[in-house]
Amino acid sequence: MASSLSPAIKDSSDYQRVSSTDFLLGIPPYLYAVVFSSLCVIVGLIWDICWHTSIGRDGLFSPPHLIIYVGAIVSGLFSGYQVLYTTFKGSAIQKAQSVKVWGFFYSSLGALFCIWGALMMLTSAPFDDWWHNTYGLDVQILSPPHTVLALGIIGVQFGAIVSVLSTKNQLVSQGISTAYTKQRLRRLNLLFALSGGFLMTMWFTLLSEELGKWEMHNSSFYKVSAAAFPLFLLAFGRGAGGRWSITSVTAVYTALMCLTLWIIPLFPAEPKLGPIWNHIDHYQGFAFPLLLIVPAFAMDWILNRYTYINDWVMAAIMSVVFVVIMLIVQWPFGEFLLESPYTRNWFFGSHYLYYGNDPTWEYRYKYAPGMLQTISEFSIGIAYALGFGYISSRLGLAWGKWMRKIQR
Repeated sequence: MASSLSPAIKDSSDYQRVSSTDFLLGIPPYLYAVVFSSLCVIVGLIWDICWHTSIGRDGLFSPPHLIIYVGAIVSGLFSGYQVLYTTFKGSAIQKAQSVKVWGFFYSSLGALFCIWGALMMLTSAPFDDWWHNTYGLDVQILSPPHTVLALGIIGVQFGAIVSVLSTKNQLVSQGISTAYTKQRLRRLNLLFALSGGFLMTMWFTLLSEELGKWEMHNSSFYKVSAAAFPLFLLAFGRGAGGRWSITSVTAVYTALMCLTLWIIPLFPAEPKLGPIWNHIDHYQGFAFPLLLIVPAFAMDWILNRYTYINDWVMAAIMSVVFVVIMLIVQWPFGEFLLESPYTRNWFFGSHYLYYGNDPTWEYRYKYAPGMLQTISEFSIGIAYALGFGYISSRLGLAWGKWMRKIQR
């Protein structure tokens, strides 16, 4: 893929000439396509969840499904073209910088992830349609066909991340420092933040049933968060190597969650599958984002300030920082989201409810006694969260070190 990059710009006049005509900045169109695909699949998935909670049963070619299919097709076609071009028309240098597949095809590592992810996503479509026709409406996000779909989406989104990183790492390894090169690096950092943020949104969506506002005063919320998020946050922070990489990724996650929460409920929708307990006439929103950007800022600062610290020690520090900050910000924010009447509006969306749930449920706007814990139970749970966070952080640091070296 290195040969797909524009040649080095020698002086400022060359920079002015190329920058004025090359909107893509010499970055392969394939990268823009797979990042766009990553956006399509997560927006389509969130819309699909809102469809299920607002309308009920959806068909094989419902609008959310079509958005997901567009993401899969674009990713698969552009990645497939990249493989075929490199195999049949690529130079010896391009082939040397690729992974050989089945002894014949030459592909970048990111393209392989995208192709397999797209195939899994398209395979899940008829499986999901058959599942609904046989068993009716899903009651969980991770039904068998949705699990296949989720694995495919993660494949496409991780493929986008790997593709961006390999191109960036190749550019950095050239050791050329010009204004044009710096502009390209900034564009690649933006593409990385977008693709990483889309994957973080997908990861949260898969775990959202365990991370709702009703769980925020229970240690289970912090155990799941500590096990799930430091792995990706630290992998992205170390893998990208930027000063505020973790913060930028979580900012994209926050923005995407907010935009889908604010935009989707603007459109009319009504339930079409009983029983209907909650009568609605517009889409119900998904969820307000977790305040991950707060620990992300602290983790970025520590990762860049104390680069000399051993990874085993760094993992312990990151676990404590993540769990403590999440506890400080998410505990009161969870209470605010659940109990305050000031959150029952379009901005926070705490009033949205699945049409099959009773709107007069006594614990709709307060914590159920069964979800609350004694101080002893909660303390033990937080101790487990610190342990899970340590393992997650250590794996994330190792994974990020591997991502930093990707050039294929």
